[in-house]
Amino acid sequence: MPSEPPLLPIREVTRLTGVNPVTLRAWERRYGLIVPHRTSKGHRLYANEHVQRIQQILHWLNRGVAVGQVKPLLDSPPPVADSAPDDDWHALRLRLIECLEQLAERRLDQLINQVMALYPATTLCEQLFLPLLNQLDTRWHGHPAARMERVFFHSWLRSKLGGRVYHNNRQLSGAPALLLNGSNLPFDAQLWLCAWLLSDSGRAVEVFDWPIPARELAFAVEGLSADAVLVSLNAAADSAELQSGLALIGGPKLVFGSAVSLYGKALASHDLTLFDSPLSAARHLLSS
Repeated sequence: MPSEPPLLPIREVTRLTGVNPVTLRAWERRYGLIVPHRTSKGHRLYANEHVQRIQQILHWLNRGVAVGQVKPLLDSPPPVADSAPDDDWHALRLRLIECLEQLAERRLDQLINQVMALYPATTLCEQLFLPLLNQLDTRWHGHPAARMERVFFHSWLRSKLGGRVYHNNRQLSGAPALLLNGSNLPFDAQLWLCAWLLSDSGRAVEVFDWPIPARELAFAVEGLSADAVLVSLNAAADSAELQSGLALIGGPKLVFGSAVSLYGKALASHDLTLFDSPLSAARHLLSS
């Protein structure tokens, strides 16, 4: 008779699914979505069926369904067309914009802490942060308080995502991926989103949020023992300088961001992999 597959500890389930332990425990306590086995000492153990159920949950979350509405859908076959409403995410984005307008940092922090405890980083990036950045970009064109809101939001977001990355890095080992701001933007939100996505999935990262000279990039990679380089490109940049720096290093070299299309033809011929978003770049590196 074949033996039963071994039960998995929570860290292994995180590695397999990308859902961190805090979120898995919140799904269990608050919504009963996952009920793992327990050891005599209370440690959680997960069967293959639990992993499959987590994948089902992620399917619905990535279609925009709120976590509190997922449970009755888990045993239903998904419809052919993706028609989940975006109402909940849209409402949350409006609440966040209201916090920016009022410079309400504590309320902004509370709202984000709540969803960070309930949703994986990939879902939050796709459903919340990237659409929010697009909404803010539109809002700040001609807005009388645009610079104030931008400085306030970017200062908060750097602290929030930087703190998460720092905390994750303290628990991770192995060669880091080096993330580099490839333009002269004083703050690149997509750079930090990518760093957070990678570190939340168990990948050590180092973030240089300002460009460095091409000749120094190889020194940085060697000094950090980095095994991959990801460049965020969301504004006009010196593509020749970027290419010359990346040509000096080996390993995976990924370039992502809204400005990639400006330099796509030039960059594509230099052993680089190009992406239009931090989410697609992070997914590629994590799967390779």
